[in-house]
Amino acid sequence: MKYRILTVIGVLIFSFAFSSTDAIIRENKSTKTPELNLPSELNKTFEEKTADLYKKFSLKNSNLPALPTFERAFKGYTKLQKSGKVSNHLLTIIDFDLSSTKKRMWILDMDTEEVLFNTYVAHGQKTGVEFAKSFSNKVNSHKSSLGFYVTGKTYYGKNGLSLFMDGMEKNFNSNARKRYVVIHGADYAEPSFIKSHGRLGRSYGCPAVPKAIAENLINSIKGKSVVYINKSDQDYLSKSQFLNFQSV
Repeated sequence: MKYRILTVIGVLIFSFAFSSTDAIIRENKSTKTPELNLPSELNKTFEEKTADLYKKFSLKNSNLPALPTFERAFKGYTKLQKSGKVSNHLLTIIDFDLSSTKKRMWILDMDTEEVLFNTYVAHGQKTGVEFAKSFSNKVNSHKSSLGFYVTGKTYYGKNGLSLFMDGMEKNFNSNARKRYVVIHGADYAEPSFIKSHGRLGRSYGCPAVPKAIAENLINSIKGKSVVYINKSDQDYLSKSQFLNFQSV
């Protein structure tokens, strides 16, 4: 009799434990895990993505182009990259809104968010004196040209190592090759020239850089990297095919 009672008690305990476990499992299945409203990169606008990237650059570097200039440059860079025209991930930004006495050229590493160069750069003789004001795509104009370029190969000319650029914008810089608008070093692009003359010297339209760093700079950006020459010029800003398209 004693053994029968113990057997019955054991069966009841097992049944209770099984029923409780099953109930817990059913309760867990019926309870929904609350969804977390985490921000998605896919849902961000181009402006938000640009602001995020600019912040990453600013955390690593003390001197950057102004945000609106950076945003324009990144917009064109993105379009050229998607079209398969870019194989060098460096982005060069030249901001002709600034005085020639300022370091208005930046070379950005888009992979590491680092500024590799921040230096002086000259504009064309007929583009302006201290400030760049007038631009042209015409041969022999001796003026700078705005917009997006893709760098090509190097060559040695009268200014030493020089870098071809192909203008990507028909009405603004497409004659860059014909005009020999290239990146090269020049004595008149050195900071010592500013001390003597109160401004940089001027080129025939080339974005000339300090001779002391020219070779290293050119070798860094050669081979299909993007160069963007900026100016808050309403004609250019309203007509550029690289700035007036829907970014995603």
